[in-house]
Amino acid sequence: MNKADLGTSAEDQPEITFASLLAESRVIICAGSGGVGKTTTAAALAIQAARSGKRSIVVTIDPAKRLADALGLPGLAPDPVIIDDHLWMRSDDSTSGQLSAMMLDPKATFDALVARYADGVEQSERILANSFYRSISSALGGTQEYMAMEKLHELSECGDYDLIVVDTPPSRNALDFLDAPERLLRLLNNRVFRVITAPARTGFRAAGVAVQTLVRAISRVIGTEVVDDIVAFFRAFEGMEEGFRERAMSVRALIAESTTQFVLITSPRRDAVEEAEYFAERIGDHGYRVSGLIVNRVHPMFGSEHGDTLRSRAAALRGLPATETAPASARDRLSQYLDVLADFQSVGSRERHNLDGVQLRLGRGAAVAFVPFLARDVHSIEALDEIAALIFVTPT
Repeated sequence: MNKADLGTSAEDQPEITFASLLAESRVIICAGSGGVGKTTTAAALAIQAARSGKRSIVVTIDPAKRLADALGLPGLAPDPVIIDDHLWMRSDDSTSGQLSAMMLDPKATFDALVARYADGVEQSERILANSFYRSISSALGGTQEYMAMEKLHELSECGDYDLIVVDTPPSRNALDFLDAPERLLRLLNNRVFRVITAPARTGFRAAGVAVQTLVRAISRVIGTEVVDDIVAFFRAFEGMEEGFRERAMSVRALIAESTTQFVLITSPRRDAVEEAEYFAERIGDHGYRVSGLIVNRVHPMFGSEHGDTLRSRAAALRGLPATETAPASARDRLSQYLDVLADFQSVGSRERHNLDGVQLRLGRGAAVAFVPFLARDVHSIEALDEIAALIFVTPT
């Protein structure tokens, strides 16, 4: 059953906070466009979970060093690394939580999957040595996204973590992993794939006439050697498809679990908000619901007066005659301050107007947090603390 089929709409869901979201989730998938602070936000969520006593891990699919930078580390490995307590634990913490991090290596994950389902070392080595396999395991569109879900499933099944936070790639295709299990299942159920991977029985030879005709036609375009590698790969795959099929179905079930939550990360820029709306729509199209929205780099609002009102006050002030008790210099400085305040209010108002659409789409059942511009770049645990304090602020 999909999360969207639970009988209540987003508007009917009770309001939640990021604290309750963190407490009730086993998987949090952070989605958003590039340059909106998604990686640092994912790290902040994982740290907060560790401080609350959970064994948390943050996984990045982004090959850039953003996550390592955010954690103040020189780099990350393709296997989980436990972060030293003294780097993230505060002096007043008495938690027994644990923080880990890793950077996904899609090819290494694919290789491990092949080794898992191969019928012995010989079949595994034959596939891993195949040039077509080497190409698709590192460059084929969708491979990275599916391997991300495979690693997520592996981390979930191992039982070592209470919470897994996934930092998705900074691109419009970041949610391709939602389709990845279905794409793999379609490939495994494809008639041509099934014919090519079938044993060389009489039935295969009869059915193979059309396939061989197609293969010869393709060979004339891309070369016989390339086609031979492809056919050799599919035949070497014989007997493994059922294991991959079961795994794909398990991955799909994990994404649909009620303890798997989607959190949108955005900035108030119009283009970033449009991307967030697109991500929310795609998640909804798959029957899932966005449980949280975090907006980074927001300009603060000072009071409730509109920018136009403040500019009118500044203009009126400048029009007043100077007096002994109110010299022109003081009047002009105050009017300039009002103009600056008006600019801030206008920018803040415009940003919040930009966010109206995505907030309306999410409904009142989603947790929402606004993180203002920080005075420093996020390259340390202290800066992540600052972000976490703003995300998990207690409502008054």
